[in-house]
Amino acid sequence: FNSTFTTKDAIRNNLINLLLTNKSERVFNPNFGSRIRRTLFEGITNETINNLKIEIQDLLEVYFPSLNIEELAVEGNPNNQQIGILLKYNVSSTNIEDEIVINVET
Repeated sequence: FNSTFTTKDAIRNNLINLLLTNKSERVFNPNFGSRIRRTLFEGITNETINNLKIEIQDLLEVYFPSLNIEELAVEGNPNNQQIGILLKYNVSSTNIEDEIVINVET
C-alpha cells in the first residue's frame, strides 16, 4: 500500500474502497460497500444499472456528506459483463475537485 499525504488522495482512496467493497463484506458494518460485483452476476439491464446508480448516490450521502456530485455515470455492457462508473465530484468548503473512473468486469 502506498501512503497518502494529501486530503484529496485520501478522499479518492476512501471512495474507491467504498465502491469496490462488497456489501456485507465489512465486519461489524454490513451496510458499508456496494453491489457492483453482485450486479455483474445478476445480469446487467437498464433497471440494474439505474438501481446501482441510486445505490451509489445513497452511499455517498451517508459516508461522504460533504461531497458534491458533479457527474455520476454508470454504464453496463451485458455482452462482456462489465460495469463502468465515472464519478466527478468536489468537496464542500475546499478547493478539492477530482474524478474517479472504475471499470469492473468478471
